[in-house]
This record gives sequence, C-alpha cells and structure tokens, in this order.
Amino acid sequence: MNNTFGKLYLIPTRLGDNPPLEVLPISVKKVIELVDDYIVENEKTARRFIKKVVSRKQQSGLHFELLNKYTQPEEIQHFLDACKKGKPMGLLSEAGCPGIADPGADIVRLAHENHIQVVPLVGPSSIVLALMSSGMNGQSFAFNGYIPIDKSERKATLKRLERLSFEQNQTQLFIETPYRNQKILDDICATLHPNTRVCIACDITLPTEYIKTQTVKDWKHTNIDLHKRPAIFVIHKD
Repeated sequence: MNNTFGKLYLIPTRLGDNPPLEVLPISVKKVIELVDDYIVENEKTARRFIKKVVSRKQQSGLHFELLNKYTQPEEIQHFLDACKKGKPMGLLSEAGCPGIADPGADIVRLAHENHIQVVPLVGPSSIVLALMSSGMNGQSFAFNGYIPIDKSERKATLKRLERLSFEQNQTQLFIETPYRNQKILDDICATLHPNTRVCIACDITLPTEYIKTQTVKDWKHTNIDLHKRPAIFVIHKD
C-alpha cells in the first residue's frame, strides 16, 4: 500500500428515493464532504445524491469518471489517477453497495493492483438484507444475478438452483428486471417443488417494503403485485 496515494472510498447509496441519512450512517456524509473526485455509473443521479447528502457541497468542484456498459476497458486504467496524485476518491453505486452486483468491482481490483488503500463504507445491500430477512441458510448461499429470459432456459435454471439448494444446503438468490417480476413468480410456482421455500423481498428499506417467505404451494394462492418493484428472490429446498 502506497501512503502517498489517496484512498478509494466505496460509497453505498440508498435503494430507493427515501432520505439518504435514514438508511446511511454519518460516515458516508463525512466522506462525501471530503471527496471531490468520483467514479459513478450516471453523473446526473450521482450529483443529485451528493447534493441530498451534503447540500452545501459545491457541485462545480466535482469531477466524475463514468463507469457503465459503454466504458471501454482501456479507459478504466486512468480512473484512479486522482488517487495516484494523493487525492481521495469515491466509488459510488447507483443503488446499494459498490462492487456487489455492480460494475465497481473492476475499479476495486485496479486499486489493489496499484497498491491504493480501499475503504468500504457501511450501507444497504438488497442482497444481504433479503438473505437476513428470509429465514434461510445464511452460512452457505450464492447470488446468481439475473436468470435467463428464455422460458425453457429459465425453468431449467430454476430447477438447477433448487437442486443445488437441496444437495448443498445452500440458499440461492437471484434477481429479475422489475417489469418481469410477475412472470418469474409464475414460473417459480409452475416449476419448483410445492414445499420449496421462496422469499420475495421487494422495495427494501422503502415505506412500501414487502418481505415474505413461504412455500411454493402457498405462493400459488398469494395475490401480490410485483410489477416494476425492485425485488430479490431467495429459494431453498429442505
């Protein structure tokens, strides 16, 4: 670790539009007061978040590097130049924690390769919060990201994850694009064993938060509108 380099702070954000300091510790505010150089997915939403946390911060003095699906690998090599000049930097997620289901992991890896100190800050992760509240095995679990869109591939994946959970006693978590949530619940009900436990955790940390674990058999008789609500699905077959 090079003591002349600035630190890279991993800054979590809220999961919805609630006031930031309802779900984020004061340490996040202190770091944002300190940092002027950021790596973000979207500059507009990042500026809005920073202003919400530290309203008096001068926006004209902020500098942003954009890390998203359009960023070329060769561009990333220069993203930590401010750290190398001794300035602190912030890696800011769009929602939740940087590097967790988030492109920021590439930046963190680069920081380690360049002997830059990485400082993770406490904040909400929908994956961790869903697992905590599911009542399923928190000793062994796997996050699988998005599962396939194709219906036959999706059903095969659901069966594979169910089998893994049973054979390895391992909780399986995955997500879906919010407008397809209802379809995945329908596929879960049509594909998995009636006694497999399923937790649906949506709008986590928001006033509309909904978290419920029950069997597939019970989900078939549960009326819930998941359309366009950010959700985590958690399954475990005992």
